[in-house]
Amino acid sequence: EARKRRKIVYHADTLNTCLVEMDEEPPHDLNPEAVEVGLITALLMNAKPVDEIHVMRKIVIDGSNTTGFQRTCIIALGGEIVVDGKKIPIQTITIEEDAARIIERRPHEIHYDLRRLGIPLIEISTAPVINSPGEAYKVAYAIGRLLRATGKVKRGIGTVRQDLNISIRDGALIEIKGVQELDLLPKVIELEVVRQLHLLKIRDELKKRGVTEQMISEEPIKDVTEIFKKTKSKILRRKIDSGGSVLALRLRRFGGLLGLEAAPKIRLGAEFAGRARAWSEVEGIFHTDELPGYGITEEEVKRLKEFMEASELDAVVIVADERSKAEDALQRIKERAIEALRGVPSETRAARPDGTTIYLRPRPGAARMYPETDIPPYPISREYLEELKRRLPPTLDEVAESLSRRYGLSRQIANELIDLEKVELFERIVSETGVKPRIAASILAEHMKSLKREGFKVELVSDSDLFEISRLIANGEIAKEAAPEIIKWLSENPRKSVKDALDALNLRPVDMGEVERNIDELIKKYEAMIKENPRKASSIIMGELMKIYRGRVDGGRLYRMVEEKIRGQSG
Repeated sequence: EARKRRKIVYHADTLNTCLVEMDEEPPHDLNPEAVEVGLITALLMNAKPVDEIHVMRKIVIDGSNTTGFQRTCIIALGGEIVVDGKKIPIQTITIEEDAARIIERRPHEIHYDLRRLGIPLIEISTAPVINSPGEAYKVAYAIGRLLRATGKVKRGIGTVRQDLNISIRDGALIEIKGVQELDLLPKVIELEVVRQLHLLKIRDELKKRGVTEQMISEEPIKDVTEIFKKTKSKILRRKIDSGGSVLALRLRRFGGLLGLEAAPKIRLGAEFAGRARAWSEVEGIFHTDELPGYGITEEEVKRLKEFMEASELDAVVIVADERSKAEDALQRIKERAIEALRGVPSETRAARPDGTTIYLRPRPGAARMYPETDIPPYPISREYLEELKRRLPPTLDEVAESLSRRYGLSRQIANELIDLEKVELFERIVSETGVKPRIAASILAEHMKSLKREGFKVELVSDSDLFEISRLIANGEIAKEAAPEIIKWLSENPRKSVKDALDALNLRPVDMGEVERNIDELIKKYEAMIKENPRKASSIIMGELMKIYRGRVDGGRLYRMVEEKIRGQSG
């Protein structure tokens, strides 16, 4: 971190930060509510709470903690959850403080917002028994549901973050930080396995080519700025014009391996660039497997290889930046090239939104954590635990079972109501409007979920709007088929009301006398067909009626009216 020579700027406001966040005042005692929520979570997992909580300091020096460390404490050990009949042991449950949020990055400067610093987090560590991406998804989903049963955890992107420890045979233990979307979890794991297999394949190829550690470590870094003095490459041009240098490193017998791609963004060249950027924050990194390109011509590549005495079997890496930064970056690349001879280096990586990962830092050692001397131990009495056990909330599986039993819902739709946090609204709608539970559940779960998948911003539709739609259906003022169209319209017109939606969609209540007259006319029109094939006639008549009354008259009611008329006609 010191080598980066980076300035750290903190943003604070008096409403959400105090001298503790600024490291100008000693920390206060542990937050009792955070301890309680953590212990409730532990008890729901059948974990054993500790007798006394001791706060530790975990070294964090990227600037996200003003103190240079994160406070963390183990509150329970052991425990388990069951996923698809398999017991998943829980090793530890800890409470720790969240870090400050990055709000801006600049060259040599990073800005943090202190408002998030110190917010309590619960960290749950599972035993290494998860064997597939799909199983990891199910375990994370089960833990998330259990946390939500407490009613005390935040929801939304970034509020639940999964850290993964992944290893394969002959690979290394890789920690991946910050997978924020549950659906992304399997993809991150799959791509990490692909990455490790790719690095093992490259290791074997380098052995075949006879590459040794000495061949890499003894290779000199050379200045090749003169070769690119007249370059058309925008990055190189900008760095040279600002007084920077272009430095190069030959990697003997690495030719063709830096650009070899196992999957998008999974290349040895990307590994080298990630390591160099993390340590030196350089911009212009290129290698001959990807050149000519990026404004660098074939002639420039030819001159570069000649100067570096590189054969077709060799690769050359160039870095353009301030001389000291470029030298440091190439030194890091040299270290990473040596690691390539061993296969997969153990490291901490950060997840990206596309499921790939990027180098973050080396794996921490045991000395990373030491005792917090400013916060006294926090005893947990047996009486307090007994009281918490009496107040344990039902698990979400128990809530789903109750919904299914009381309202005749399937377990799937009951779980969807829970996941969308619509249980309370569902029960209020059913009790106060008299709408059938199945219809209310369809509106709140099925329609909202499918429309969101189609790209509609259903989160803009308020609970009061959903209540009103259900009331209109219960009163027979609109058909249940109208609900999706009204929700779509409201999501696109969030400042409008349900009444406005009815007017815009022409869904105002229909005169049933008019409907009956239309049915009579259609019965007369298809009189001959009714005598020959009543079922076909009924289908055609319903099709014509639904064109007129879809969303305005319940389809089931129309069907019953048509069938009654046809039976009368046939009789």
